[in-house]
Amino acid sequence: MALQEKLEAEGNWLFRYRSWLPLALLVAGLSVFVLTIRYGGAFFHCVQPFFHVYECFCLVVSLLGFAVRVYTVGHTPSGTSGRNVKAQVADCLNTTGAYSVVRHPLYFGNFLMYLGIAMLTCSAGFVLAFVLVFWLYYERIMYAEECFLRRKFGDAWLAWAGVTPAFVPCLRLFRPSLMRFSWRKVVKKEKNGLFALLLVFSLFDAVGYAVGGGHALSVLLLGAAAASGLLYVVLTVVKRHTVWLDEAGR
Repeated sequence: MALQEKLEAEGNWLFRYRSWLPLALLVAGLSVFVLTIRYGGAFFHCVQPFFHVYECFCLVVSLLGFAVRVYTVGHTPSGTSGRNVKAQVADCLNTTGAYSVVRHPLYFGNFLMYLGIAMLTCSAGFVLAFVLVFWLYYERIMYAEECFLRRKFGDAWLAWAGVTPAFVPCLRLFRPSLMRFSWRKVVKKEKNGLFALLLVFSLFDAVGYAVGGGHALSVLLLGAAAASGLLYVVLTVVKRHTVWLDEAGR
């Protein structure tokens, strides 16, 4: 198999199983966090006296990534920017809004969300390892997606890709989205994101407290996670049993 076909095949395989990466990051990150607390770490000792402040900083990084996803999904039509796992899907080529500054805004958002979690470990080595793994993992997925888009949209994709960076946004290229923002689509597609994020941060906070991290439990963080969990349950029921979140073309 030629290298191009091999990279595309690997990217399509990783695309189908990309939802497992956050779970692997969580397990590895919690393990490193526990080891860092028990056996010491220069950076952990620096942030330990104000761990909750550092925790809030990490949460802001992750929430920024979530905001990127919300903005992107809220301005896209149906048949694009979905959570499909079986195969690539693109009914049209998005080139405005978030897609005017970067070709893969959802993956950029994912990177920021996961980076905030990786930073919670208080291990510079783990953060560097995460960045490397994310790069190797998503580079192949992006390659496979771009092969699909190039075959489907041809010169239109080439013209857009020729001026739009693949992963690091260039804000001066921004062009407003042609579609209005849809909160219904955001709620429908991203309702689990905020809950999952707050749950993970609460888990790190609780594990750190349990193994002697030297900080009290964050009641505010636990309360936010519980509230987002309740909201997630309500929205799931609404999605399954009503048409309130349905919107033509979105």
